[in-house]
Amino acid sequence: DVVVRFQGGANAGHTIINDFGRFALHTLPSGVFSPKATNVIASGVALDIRKLVSELKAVEDAGVPTPRLLVSERCQVLMPYHVLLDAYEEERLSDKAFGSTKSGIGPFYSDKYAKIGFQLCELFDDALLKERLEKVCALKNAVITGLYHKPALDPLELFAELLEQRELIRPYRADTLTFVREALDADKSVLLEGQLGTMKDPDLGIYPMVTSSHTVAAYGCISAGIPPAQLREIVAVTKAYSSSVGAGPFVSELFGDEAEELRRRGVDRALWEEALEEMPDPAEILDKLIQKRCRGDLSDPGERRRTSDALLRRGFAWRDVKAAMGRYAEMEEDGWE
Repeated sequence: DVVVRFQGGANAGHTIINDFGRFALHTLPSGVFSPKATNVIASGVALDIRKLVSELKAVEDAGVPTPRLLVSERCQVLMPYHVLLDAYEEERLSDKAFGSTKSGIGPFYSDKYAKIGFQLCELFDDALLKERLEKVCALKNAVITGLYHKPALDPLELFAELLEQRELIRPYRADTLTFVREALDADKSVLLEGQLGTMKDPDLGIYPMVTSSHTVAAYGCISAGIPPAQLREIVAVTKAYSSSVGAGPFVSELFGDEAEELRRRGVDRALWEEALEEMPDPAEILDKLIQKRCRGDLSDPGERRRTSDALLRRGFAWRDVKAAMGRYAEMEEDGWE
């Protein structure tokens, strides 16, 4: 009856294939495809308002009936400067970068626990919002200009942007704590849905190569406002083989023919058959990589690794991807001459 997304941001999510098509959900709960479900974005989520609204539109454009969606007024808003700070820090770290998706997730949760984040409800108080923005921008600008040597934030521009985002999210703002509690009291089924795996949990995972929110089932109680004693069942999703995004050690990683076979068999059968029909030549992919490099998209090791992994997931042979990325590296060393 109720599906609650309880943590994480729009940096990862779930691929869902159903009668409506193939969807990559990043923030929306999977219940959006069920006409009877109410979908809740709980307080533990890093709320990127524009991405959420865009994702909702994409689902509706695909013919899915308009989902019932509630967003916790206690949910904190991912700010434009969180994305900037994420990118600036990866740039500063250079070859020591974490391989961040540069979605602003780390800076967002840093601000939340430093108590300088913005709850959704605060967007509806103009005076408070403007006052807090001025104070936070003064703090952020000291880092942005002093450490990263980048242009300072303008609190008035941010204020105008947040007013626009406020109107986008207004129809979905709700007291989800009360809603979920009343649903449980009415004996309705409530599913708490997480994002990312246990090894990305900051306490239980491969720290520091982890995400910035707790991915384990226990955190669902906190975010959704449910007493632990009311959990009736915990479902652990285990993949046939491990995979990982970002930089850092991945001790169980395989290479060569074994890795290629796992990746080939790990792809959904229908998608694999479709990919075989539409698969371009690896050399064509390399040309696209070069074009992307000229725009600066592949300037860091983490991005090159993600690009390589993306090609492998699409079904390209490891030897072809390895050769293409090797040629790419040679051209980079030659300064693209």
